[in-house]
Amino acid sequence: MLYRIYETQRSLMEPFTDLAEVAAKLYSNPALPLARLPMAQRVSAGYDLMHRLGKDYEKPVFGITTADVDGVDVAIFERIEIDKPFCELRRFKRFTDDAATLTKLKGQPVVLIVAPLSGHYATLLRDTVRTMLRDHKVYITDWKNARLVPLSDGEFHLDDYVNYVQEFIRYLQKTYGNCHVMSVCQPTVPVLAAVSLMASRGETTPLSMTMMGGPIDASKSPTAVNNLATQRSHSWFENNVIFRVPDKFPGAGRRVYPGFLQHTGFVAMNPDRHATSHYDYFQDLIKGDNESVDNHRKFYDEYNAVLDMDAHYYLETIQTVFQDFKLVNGTWDVKSEKGKVERVRPQDIKATGLLTVEGELDDISGSGQTAAAHDLCTGIPKTHQMHYEAKDAGHYGIFSGRRWREMIYPVVKTFILSHQPRAAVIPDAAAVAQPAVRAARQPTAKPAARKPVPQAAAKSAAKASVAKKAGAEAATAKKPAQRKA
Repeated sequence: MLYRIYETQRSLMEPFTDLAEVAAKLYSNPALPLARLPMAQRVSAGYDLMHRLGKDYEKPVFGITTADVDGVDVAIFERIEIDKPFCELRRFKRFTDDAATLTKLKGQPVVLIVAPLSGHYATLLRDTVRTMLRDHKVYITDWKNARLVPLSDGEFHLDDYVNYVQEFIRYLQKTYGNCHVMSVCQPTVPVLAAVSLMASRGETTPLSMTMMGGPIDASKSPTAVNNLATQRSHSWFENNVIFRVPDKFPGAGRRVYPGFLQHTGFVAMNPDRHATSHYDYFQDLIKGDNESVDNHRKFYDEYNAVLDMDAHYYLETIQTVFQDFKLVNGTWDVKSEKGKVERVRPQDIKATGLLTVEGELDDISGSGQTAAAHDLCTGIPKTHQMHYEAKDAGHYGIFSGRRWREMIYPVVKTFILSHQPRAAVIPDAAAVAQPAVRAARQPTAKPAARKPVPQAAAKSAAKASVAKKAGAEAATAKKPAQRKA
């Protein structure tokens, strides 16, 4: 019923928000008489703010058309590789006419970025994708709004999320031989489960896992988000935040956790900050500070765009991750696509590097929650594990903004490169990787990032020695192998 009331209210407000948008333009257009009236700029700013507070925010686009690869602009073509009922596997394919750059692109690591399904769209990771495209082939999970998924497509459970991730990993392994996986916030838990299940079955696992700001062990340093989940019962969530999609949408009748309720929760966490931000926006409109105005609009166009989550998935996530702590307690069973129930055993992972990243000021995933993955993945050698804490970084700062680009990305890039097969490593990229390890300033950073590189270097030196002894014929025979790599 609440969902219907909300949609009715939004429909009634729509004409007024449209009128406010028109009025804002009338009072700000210097070619019109209204713009010459006293206080015109303030009136225009007021109408503009009214429009933005009342409008409906649609799903944003990634809008990434080019990427910088060592000073060369390469074109980006965005396409859907796999279309599932609740998710699309989206690829950002890079094109260039520069021969040297093209050779470099072909040898770069393949990374699957698993975006969170926790209210916002995958476009929240736009800056993450744009930055990763400099040195990687990038794929991302683009989760669909549950209210747009017809009931005929079935339900979506946490188990389905885990199975989707496994399917996408296998697809990239089949296409490229192997891949790396990066999870941001909520998906750290299902991604760890997916890789664990693959390892337990004896399947090939990703070369590395990068887990950023996620609730692997939500009992550590609990935040306001964690406390809400533990203070309320499972039945409370089911009775108070789950509603059916109204008739006007393709997913009519589906039980969901509505996006507008999630957005209300996001704002309620820091109401003063949002009120100040909107007031500053109003002042910037009056002053004509176009740069600050554009930055505000870009942020809130993304922040205010939310999606509905299938009720089964949402309730199971609350119970599994935040109430029963099944992953860390070793009691989590997942049903595969074939209907087989399997126990999640992170200790079975042995051939995958593990990097965890936390923000010092993260108020969503508390300190130690992501690092807890190292205590679970006991089968991974310590030399292939690394933890990095980003100083002065909040939750969004670990995957977006200046701190992500300047502090965290070099660490992520280096770690991925150190677990990439030597045949695919570009010499200049490897040279760039070494200072990034030193910049991490973590006790475990040096052995985790450097060990694979010297081993590969030793092999290369050995080959060079053999080639030198064999003479010119061996050197000639070596060239086709290099082209193949």
